[in-house]
Amino acid sequence: MSHNPLRLLLDFDDRIQRDRDQAPAFLHRRDRRFALDCEQQGTQPDAAHWLAHMQRLSGPGGVRAQGRALQQRWRRINGGFAAAGAVFGIITMAGLLFYDGGQRINVTVLLAFVLLQLLLALATTVQSLAGWQPWRWLQRRLQKQPPGATVAQLHPVLMARAAHTGGTLFAITGLITLLIMLVIQDLAFGWSTTLDTAAQGYHRLIQVVAGPWSWLWPAAAPSQELIDATRFFRADPGSAGTAPAQWGQWWPFVVMLWLTWVLMPRLLLLAFSQWLVHRKAFSLLQRHPGMQALLYRMETPTLDTGNQHNDADDLPDTTTRAKPGELQDAQHLVCWAGAGDPELPQPLLASNSRIYKAGGRSSLAQDDQVLATLTQALSGETSPAVVLITRSWEPPTGELHDFLDQAREQWPAGTKIILLPLAADANRMPPDHLIQPWLRFTERLPAGFASVALMPSLPDNPYQTGHPQS
Repeated sequence: MSHNPLRLLLDFDDRIQRDRDQAPAFLHRRDRRFALDCEQQGTQPDAAHWLAHMQRLSGPGGVRAQGRALQQRWRRINGGFAAAGAVFGIITMAGLLFYDGGQRINVTVLLAFVLLQLLLALATTVQSLAGWQPWRWLQRRLQKQPPGATVAQLHPVLMARAAHTGGTLFAITGLITLLIMLVIQDLAFGWSTTLDTAAQGYHRLIQVVAGPWSWLWPAAAPSQELIDATRFFRADPGSAGTAPAQWGQWWPFVVMLWLTWVLMPRLLLLAFSQWLVHRKAFSLLQRHPGMQALLYRMETPTLDTGNQHNDADDLPDTTTRAKPGELQDAQHLVCWAGAGDPELPQPLLASNSRIYKAGGRSSLAQDDQVLATLTQALSGETSPAVVLITRSWEPPTGELHDFLDQAREQWPAGTKIILLPLAADANRMPPDHLIQPWLRFTERLPAGFASVALMPSLPDNPYQTGHPQS
């Protein structure tokens, strides 16, 4: 399990959300057992070890964590900002350096644009520290469902990191464009302003701006003579007495100006935003309500009455009104979350059977492809039916519920879903207490849409005629 704070927070929040359907006593016994095992092994129980333990309990094909999906979504957002920043960096620098041989490229405009970029970078960081969300409208368009309360607190810093990523690519491609333009063209720089500004005042301003690098590269700090010689006025295109080579001597200053005041601040603020994301995620993980409950369960012993009678098998009556039926012939079989591995029971296999895999380690795109394929295949059938094969020892999940909701919307009206829970030994019948959660699950679905079926040919079937129900 990854120790990345953001990934840990997302996976932990998703696991806590799914544990809400479990009984408190079960959660207490499970997590207390985990803490005792860690104590015997000499390891300190933490969120990463606990999530790895939960992943092992789920087994192959278990419910996939949503942390990876959320991280991939934000990687796509960062990639989109980076691509947009790279394109705009090239276009912007090409526009700033436009030179037709008449007018000069005004260094004053470059200074103003660099100041604007610096202010935007600082404003992006300030909004993330203050918790503002100017990109809320974009987040709502990119997310299919609203985030939880914990994940929503990360959005300001995540969007700031995405914005700094785009700004960094903007600065890099702008610098590359500048260097290329310097090589392939003879750019003429100068300075101009409507204000009554003396060359001495402008020189002092340039000295302040060039202060960080003047000791390293003196040629990148324009002298008083260069500033005196390169002032121009648009009403007077000609500049008698100024050597043509002097107009190009501004290029070291322009390169260092962009590198120092545009690229370097973006790189530093991008690194700061990455650190801020990790710090925020770590803080939210420690303050997560589920973390406090988990620590309590791991530290508090479970109660033992000391009764000599083992009442582990004295379970309450959890039977439902629904009863499993016999398996009907169906051409389409969907193996959910790794059910049926390594092979399906022989009675399920027929010459015309079509087997699909969904859930578990399958991606959402693969699940959508299975739904679309079955929609097309069922559209021509008079009595459409699909057998959905599951593992009886894994309780129904919200992911399966969402899959069936999408199936009911996309598949033809009247399609029957037949849930077939398999035991660990696929050639035997699962015990009755594992069938009951699936029966209750079908009762929560729309009436007549789904039912539970058992294969009568398997041994130990309590629902066969002539056998009492356990």
